[in-house]
Amino acid sequence: MGHQGRVASWRAALAANHNSLAPNSKIGATACPKSDGPWELRAATSMARLWRDQGKRNEARELLAPVYGWFTEGFDTRDLKEAKALLDELAQGAIGQ
Repeated sequence: MGHQGRVASWRAALAANHNSLAPNSKIGATACPKSDGPWELRAATSMARLWRDQGKRNEARELLAPVYGWFTEGFDTRDLKEAKALLDELAQGAIGQ
């Protein structure tokens, strides 16, 4: 399964399970047009960390950047700060390659 297939599978699994997740989040509902955006951000950040550690830096950035881009506020929350720090790290790696 290629990268796009893995991402599609990951998103489908997340969408199927998002109803079982707690409805509360530190990121407000208006921060992201997708109701499950905060959960997708956490999942994408975790997956991006794993891929970074496996040397898949480009794939990690390609996964996390669009999810991070959904948000329009809440940038002082831990989840968005962590995602931004990881994106910055991944961007630095791309520059140095």
